[in-house]
Amino acid sequence: MPTIAIAGEALIDLVPHGPGALAALSPRPGGGPYNTAVALGRLGSPAAFLSRISEDPYGEALLDGLRQAGVDTALVQRGPQPTTLAATTIADDGSARYTFYVEGTADRLFGSPGPLPADIAAVAFGTCSLVLEPGAGAYEKVLRAAHADGLLTALDPNIRPPLIDDHDAYRARFTSWLPDVALLKLSTEDAGWLAGTDDPAAVLDACRGHLDAGPRAVLLTDGPRGLTALTRAHGTVHVPSDLSRGVADTIGAGDTVNAAVLHWLAGHDALGPDALDRLTADQWHAALGYAARAAAITCSRPGADPPWARELA
Repeated sequence: MPTIAIAGEALIDLVPHGPGALAALSPRPGGGPYNTAVALGRLGSPAAFLSRISEDPYGEALLDGLRQAGVDTALVQRGPQPTTLAATTIADDGSARYTFYVEGTADRLFGSPGPLPADIAAVAFGTCSLVLEPGAGAYEKVLRAAHADGLLTALDPNIRPPLIDDHDAYRARFTSWLPDVALLKLSTEDAGWLAGTDDPAAVLDACRGHLDAGPRAVLLTDGPRGLTALTRAHGTVHVPSDLSRGVADTIGAGDTVNAAVLHWLAGHDALGPDALDRLTADQWHAALGYAARAAAITCSRPGADPPWARELA
């Protein structure tokens, strides 16, 4: 199978033991791109992580987590600055809210890696790394170069409004990325924030509009209501969520969806922009179903703890 590179931040999630603002916290490896890389490795895809990680003890723990999942860390940059922290609060329904501590942290100083290794077929981007400068500009250059080189590019913006100083400027920048993105993944919250509305019909219309801007497919996650793929060739394909295991929290669920879809595409020789257009509706349904099963396992246990391949066998 070809290698999938995941570009973006690694941080430490301070995960609460139960709901409420004053619940006790435990440190766990996290960050949307990091979680995606770990999930890909656990599922069995050759994966590489492209990031900048602190030399502090948290940074060493993050690297250990990547290695244990089989993720290649050769593209990881290091620095003496501290690791970013994300303090999480869990609501009664299991949904998560985040407070970020990002000033002066190592991942913000990510620099251009130069040409990527020849075995990389796809690169996925997302979350804080595309917001916080100066690293955001470097990641954006990697995105545009990967697209120009014919690689499959995937984007999950994973919107964190408290980190975005100028919302309108960010929306404009997001729009500027779309011509260089083949696979766009959004939660309904992300899609509504980007569109400036919480009306479900208007959110869907906005997602269909993203298809006209460049992406070959838009994946929409909607919590307990399931997963939807909006495609150019087949319109809308939907699968329900599988939450029969129960929900501990939703941390890392969207990242697991990202990884599971990319893993499924790699296993079906579909890691390419044109290959996405050739997928049938049944194949999209199978990819989403696989991702829903993987995300259900992540939701069933605390923190971002994606499944191993054997758990989905």
